[in-house]
Amino acid sequence: MKILVTGGAGFIGSHVVDRYIELGHQVAVVDNLFTGRRENLNPAARFHEVDITDADALEAVFQAERPELVNHHAAQMDVRHSVQDPLFDAQVNVIGGLNVIHSALRASVKKVIYASTGGAIYGEVEHDTADENYPLAPLSPYGISKHTVEHYLYLYQHLEGLDYTVLRYSNVYGPRQNPHGEAGVVAIFGNLMLAGQQPTVFGDGSDVRDYVYVGDVVEANELALTAGSGEVVNISTGRGTSVQEIFEVVAGAVGYDSPPAYAAPRVGDLRRNVLDSSKAARVLDWTPRVELAEGIASVVEYLRTAGGQ
Repeated sequence: MKILVTGGAGFIGSHVVDRYIELGHQVAVVDNLFTGRRENLNPAARFHEVDITDADALEAVFQAERPELVNHHAAQMDVRHSVQDPLFDAQVNVIGGLNVIHSALRASVKKVIYASTGGAIYGEVEHDTADENYPLAPLSPYGISKHTVEHYLYLYQHLEGLDYTVLRYSNVYGPRQNPHGEAGVVAIFGNLMLAGQQPTVFGDGSDVRDYVYVGDVVEANELALTAGSGEVVNISTGRGTSVQEIFEVVAGAVGYDSPPAYAAPRVGDLRRNVLDSSKAARVLDWTPRVELAEGIASVVEYLRTAGGQ
């Protein structure tokens, strides 16, 4: 199959590209390298350094590649930056997303797999876990913009017959995650600890998230190639882990024996967000496999050997 992956030089997208190539697909990558890294690019993929907000350049890529399926990972994904600059967030995530959809339609693409967010769409999940029918209450422009594209996909399935699967990720972690950004607490903590620096915990450490390993996320993107038509599914573990617990597991893997620094909570951070992934088990035959300690050990090993710099 001919597949185009947007954001294919990024943390998650590059792992998806690797898997698709391993499966024997012909893969092209679109990435502006703003947060993606050239060293993440699979040499077997054709690379186009294009921004999805550049409609003409993106259209040229689609017409040249004529993909059968699009995997759309390119995004502005920093929650706090979206709060500071919601217009930029909407330009990338909403307008950029529409550019991808419109180019896909003109190139007769059969299906779009869309990387959405469960960590930001549902907002605070006060009790238990959020399934796909949980009330949506995003508390950041990022959550709003990512959800907006889900509506457009639903619309264009009805108007144009464009198939899709939406994957709502919880907090994804793993090798290649940027340890210098605002997201990715596992990579941030690990990189600082390995450098002998003290990590900072924002709040009192009790904030809870649902951490899913990137290899499990890749598995969902593989299964979505042939399953999940017209579906929205959470990709998560259904288990909540506090930031303090993450600190302790990373410290154990690194061999770091000092406490964290504590600072005031940040705007846009949620207190609790845990997702129910039972629908993914039914629709995609997907379940998470990698336990937190195992996944964090792989991140620390990556940071040791590749530097994560």
